[in-house]
Amino acid sequence: MSTPLNIADRLRCSASIVPDQPAVIFPACRDHRGRTAWTQVSFAQLDAEVDQLTRGLISLGVRPGQRMVLMVRPSIEFIALVFAVFRTGAICVLIDPGMGRGSLLKCLDETDPDGFIAIPLVHLIRSLMPWRYRRARLNVSVGSRNLPWLESLDGLLQRGSMADSAALPQTLATDPAAIIFTSGSTGPPKGVVFEHGMFNAQVDLIRSFYGIAPGETDLPGFPLFALFNLAMQVTTVIPEMDPARPAAVDPLRILEGLSTQRATQAYGSPAMWNRTGRHCEQFGIRIERLNRVLSAGAPVPLHVIRRITAMLRPDADIHTPYGATECLPVASIGGREILAETAPQSASGRGTCVGRVFAGVEVRIIRATDAVIPNICQAEQLPPGEIGEIIVRSPAATREYFRRPEATAAAKISDGETFWHRMGDVGFLDEQQRLWFCGRRAHIVHTAAGPMYSVCCEAIFDQHPQIYRSALIGLGPVGDERPLIVVEPEGGQFPDTPAAANRLTAELLAIAAANPLTASIQRVLFHRSFPVDTRHNVKINREQLRIWAAIQP
Repeated sequence: MSTPLNIADRLRCSASIVPDQPAVIFPACRDHRGRTAWTQVSFAQLDAEVDQLTRGLISLGVRPGQRMVLMVRPSIEFIALVFAVFRTGAICVLIDPGMGRGSLLKCLDETDPDGFIAIPLVHLIRSLMPWRYRRARLNVSVGSRNLPWLESLDGLLQRGSMADSAALPQTLATDPAAIIFTSGSTGPPKGVVFEHGMFNAQVDLIRSFYGIAPGETDLPGFPLFALFNLAMQVTTVIPEMDPARPAAVDPLRILEGLSTQRATQAYGSPAMWNRTGRHCEQFGIRIERLNRVLSAGAPVPLHVIRRITAMLRPDADIHTPYGATECLPVASIGGREILAETAPQSASGRGTCVGRVFAGVEVRIIRATDAVIPNICQAEQLPPGEIGEIIVRSPAATREYFRRPEATAAAKISDGETFWHRMGDVGFLDEQQRLWFCGRRAHIVHTAAGPMYSVCCEAIFDQHPQIYRSALIGLGPVGDERPLIVVEPEGGQFPDTPAAANRLTAELLAIAAANPLTASIQRVLFHRSFPVDTRHNVKINREQLRIWAAIQP
C-alpha cells in the first residue's frame, strides 16, 4: 500500500525549519559598471508563493494526473512553478529545449499535454501550429510581455490569493510527479516517469552520501538540482549561464557567483568544469570556501579532475557521481582517490572507476545482451573483475518510460515485488567492490577477435599530450567490425599538413600497438570537433561519427 507523499512537502518542511534562510538567489541584472544585482527569496517566502501559485493553477482548472509542460528560463519563478505543479498533483513535463526543434516537437507530441506554462515565444510558436496539442487548454504565459489571450503569472498569483484555503490534493508516493526526457545522446529522447517517492529517495541518498548539511549554499549548473537543495535546507544560487550550453559558459560568471554568494558546493557538467578549471589554472585562482564540487552527465576527463582539485583546499574534493536520468544516483568517487589510486589503471585501459555504490542501492554485473530479460532468474551474474552489463536496484530507480512499453520492457528486469534497471552500460566490480565503467553497451565494437570497450580503449589514446578526446568506432558487420580511432586534438594542435598528420598518426598507432587492448587498431582519423549531446555538451554522438568515418578516404 503506497503512503501519502508529495515531494513539494519537503519545501514546506524546510520553510518551517529555516523560514528566513535564503532559498534561491538569482542574478537579476547588471548595472552600468557591470556589477551584478542579486535578488532572493527566503524559504518562507518561496513556500508561500508556491502555495499561491498552486491555488492559482487549481483555480485555472489544473487537476491531479494532468500533464503540464513547463518551459521557463532558469529563475526563481521556474523553481516556484515546478513545486506548484507538484503540489497540485499534476505531472510536470520537463523537456530540454536544447535538444533541437525536431526532437522537441516529437517529445511534446508524445506527451500530449493538458497545458503549457511557458515563455511567450513558446506560446507564439504553438499558436502557429493550431492542429497540434488540442488538449492543451490550461495555459500560462510567463515573461515580461503578457499575451492578452492567456493567463499571466501575475494573474495566476492573483487567482491564488483569491482562492479559498481548502486542503490541497493529496498524492501518494507512487503517483507520477514529473516526466523528464533523456538527452537523446544514445537514441531518441524518451520520457522518464518520476514518482514522488523516487524524488524523495534521491534527496535522502544524495544528502547522506555527501554529508550535505542544512545551511550550505549550492551553485548548480543544472536547474533541476535546485529541487534537491530546497528539500535539504540548502540555498540555491542560480548561475549566470545558459544551462543548454555548458561548454560555452563564462568562467568569470561562475567564479563570481561562487565567491560573492559564498557557495560551499557547486554542480556542473564536465564541459562546464573544463572551461572553469582551465581559467583557474591559467590565473592561479583557488576557491577556498567550496566543500565539494560535483560533476556528472558523462565521464569526467582526468585533466578536469586535476585542475578542479588544484583550485580546492586540501580537505575538499570533486566528486563524480554515476547514474542516469532513469536511475540516479548509483555510485560516486572523489577526485583525490582517482588521482592517487585509479587513474594509472584507467590510463592502461582498465576503464573508469566510478566509485562505491550508495547505501540502499544494489548493483550487479550480468552477461551483456541486447535481448529483453523479463526476469532476474534469466540473467547470468558475473564474478568480480569480469566485464558485463550493469544493472541497478534502487528506491530512486524509475519504473517506466512514458507510453513506451517496449523501451520499458527492454530496460527493466522483474525481481519479485521489485525490479532492476538496465543502465545500458558495461563495467565490472573490483576487489574493493568499487564499480568501474567501461562504456555503453551500444558502443561495444564487436570484432572477430572479441569485444572492444570504448572507454577502455579511448583512455589509452587520451594519454597523448596533443589529444583532447578520442572515440572508438567500428566499421563493418557486427562480429567482424574493423576498429578505428577518431581523435579530436587539443585546441591549436590539429595537424593541418600531411607531414604533421603522418607524424601524429604514427605516434598514435605506436601507442595502440603497445597495448593488447588496442593492438588491432590500424587506422586513425582526425576530427576538429566531435558532435556531442545538447544537455551536457560532453557525450559523444558516436553514430554520427561512425557515419562520418565511413565516408572518409
